[in-house]
Amino acid sequence: MRWFKPNLRSSLYGLLGPAFASSQSTDKAKTDEIRERMLDLLGANGAVFFPRTAQHLQHAPDVDHLWHLRPNLMAALAAIYGEEAASLQVATVTGMFDGFLPRGLKPRPSPLAFR
Repeated sequence: MRWFKPNLRSSLYGLLGPAFASSQSTDKAKTDEIRERMLDLLGANGAVFFPRTAQHLQHAPDVDHLWHLRPNLMAALAAIYGEEAASLQVATVTGMFDGFLPRGLKPRPSPLAFR
């Protein structure tokens, strides 16, 4: 019986309080928003030709995983629309990650960027 033995997870969540719970729901909403945008860019035809990319996007658990799936999305879109159009489309998604990534995962300016 566990009357007086709280588990580690409940004690940590209890310490962090309701601010942590609302932060988690905001992160989930942002993850879902970014996921939907990435899947919209891939489109139905892209999902047919690149099923693994679509599957990875659908099952990415958080914003970090979606961030690391951007190159796969870029490759799929470049094969469908060309590299310049794909780069512009992925750039719109990249802006959605602002404020939700650790400092080390920020995009770096590229000397090859389109002007």
